[in-house]
Amino acid sequence: MSALAPLRLLREPWNASDGNQSNVTAGTSSAWCQGLHVPNELFLTLGLVSLVENLLVVAAILKNRNLHSPMYYFICCLAISDMLVSVSNLVETLFMLLMEHGVLVIHASIVRHMDNVIDMLICSSVVSSLSFLGVIAVDRYITIFYALRYHSIMTLQRAVVTMASIWLASTVSSTIFITYYRNNAILLCLIGFFLFMLVLMLVLYIHMFTLACHHLRSISSQQKQPTVYRSSSLKGAVTLTILLGVFFICWGPFFFHLVLIVTCPTNPFCTCFFSYFNLFLILIICNSVVDPLIYAFRSQELRRTLRELVLCSW
Repeated sequence: MSALAPLRLLREPWNASDGNQSNVTAGTSSAWCQGLHVPNELFLTLGLVSLVENLLVVAAILKNRNLHSPMYYFICCLAISDMLVSVSNLVETLFMLLMEHGVLVIHASIVRHMDNVIDMLICSSVVSSLSFLGVIAVDRYITIFYALRYHSIMTLQRAVVTMASIWLASTVSSTIFITYYRNNAILLCLIGFFLFMLVLMLVLYIHMFTLACHHLRSISSQQKQPTVYRSSSLKGAVTLTILLGVFFICWGPFFFHLVLIVTCPTNPFCTCFFSYFNLFLILIICNSVVDPLIYAFRSQELRRTLRELVLCSW
């Protein structure tokens, strides 16, 4: 192997024989099956934007004591997870560019070790990002439906235990994945985890969406200050819809890719789908760019702190 490849372990199925794989490739040589070329500069640009955004979020939360609460700690951890995606992407892209232009020459064995380390970082960030997205959804659910008991339910100690458990689980699971990546059971666990998080967020956000619509109908029937409250309820409902939409669009293709690796590694359609793997990685990186806009920058307190950071008024 002469160059790094993002998540090379998942780029193509390993459970298809060489003969079958070559036959399938020969039979799927149409233009759309050639995949989509994603320039390294795009990976680099998105990685830099995501890194800067999430660094600002982490710095703002650490700086402002008013943001030292479980909800913002979870958002901070999500930002760190997204930073892992950005950093691993930036390191890998920089090495690829240097190697392509002959500036850097590395032995193949060293490249393989670097691939493993970067793949481990990406896998760890995937698991932790999904976990913290789910935790944020649960936290918001408790905030809405158990507002009076929120501080007794979501204590700082429980928040710390939750965060530590997620980081530990993501590290262990990524190590297991890199070690046993050829086992379909590992992929099935990863797919099952994604489906669990998708269903969890879907159920919680639909419940919150229903509550927002109920409040909207209630305010409209009372005909008291309908414009203000209606806009507030609609804003909340739209936000929840955006959250689910972004989550599914950014993560869905990647996990559908994993499903196809397990179910139809030699099917012509599946082989064509595999060739678009770089596009799926771009969507995950885009999710790292969008997450701060959805979860962090909507907070007025956080935006104020960010302005102070940008203007260097410490």
